[in-house]
Amino acid sequence: MNQKDFLFFQRLSKPEGKIDVVLDTDTYNEVDDQFALAYMLCRKDRINLKAICAAPFHNAKSDNPADGMEKSFQEIHHILNLMGKEEYAGLVYRGSTEWLPDEETPVHSEAADKLAELAFGYSPEKPLYIVAIGAITNVASALLIKPEIADRIVIVWLGGNAHDWPDNKEFNCGQDVAAARVVFGCGAAVVQLPCAGVVSGFKTTAGELEMFLRGKNKLCDYLVDIVERDGAAESPYKTWSRIIWDVTAAGWLLEEDFMRDKLVPAPIPQYDHHYSFDPDRHFIRYVYWINRDALFEDLFEKLAQVQ
Repeated sequence: MNQKDFLFFQRLSKPEGKIDVVLDTDTYNEVDDQFALAYMLCRKDRINLKAICAAPFHNAKSDNPADGMEKSFQEIHHILNLMGKEEYAGLVYRGSTEWLPDEETPVHSEAADKLAELAFGYSPEKPLYIVAIGAITNVASALLIKPEIADRIVIVWLGGNAHDWPDNKEFNCGQDVAAARVVFGCGAAVVQLPCAGVVSGFKTTAGELEMFLRGKNKLCDYLVDIVERDGAAESPYKTWSRIIWDVTAAGWLLEEDFMRDKLVPAPIPQYDHHYSFDPDRHFIRYVYWINRDALFEDLFEKLAQVQ
């Protein structure tokens, strides 16, 4: 194995010690991004947060991708205020206001430009970790702006469905398929946490939230309120449970044994929302199992300790 390949597989291995991380998040989209952001801020023993990028999204909670990005930008600041972490306010950047027009043209934004600039200062031996928990437009744009950063970053993306799922109709991937194709095709070290079929098992309930988080602090009360609001509203069942998917992407970075993964050839997302596969493609790391109880225990303990 040559030095370049050795370093690539080293980047695909679980990191050791404290690492520099950028979070790319569509924070207002659901309720789980807020948990992920707060959790990462609570794990300063492991995560040195260098930037927080607002990602675009478009659904019933936004008028268009630009509106979704701006609402996410404001929600990031709201979480920082609840946690008393205003010192991070200068590290928050507005992201893309539209999807990639094609697989060769970046969408410039504060977030994409900052990410490209920041990543360029790292190396194959000491990469920058990017936790992406929304549409991956900002990250793909940064790669198109500065292709040289591909071997200086590790992208931990919660996006797409399990490779054996009947389809790939997943929100983060489906909003900007061009961006997903850029990221999976650029040769960067990618860790994929698939939604349906893997992370979809990372759920909590109102009873659990009330037991472990209610009354602990302002942040916890806010998180419980929004989960209970959305969980009850979006489920036809009284016994609803709610997926808190995005926490798992942060969980992969930690030293604890929270999940199982393996090396697989990079999938090829198609515009008709399925995968194609080529066994000769470069490898990615693919998460296939989450230790749900262990990760939730650590999450709840850390959030309850926020002053």
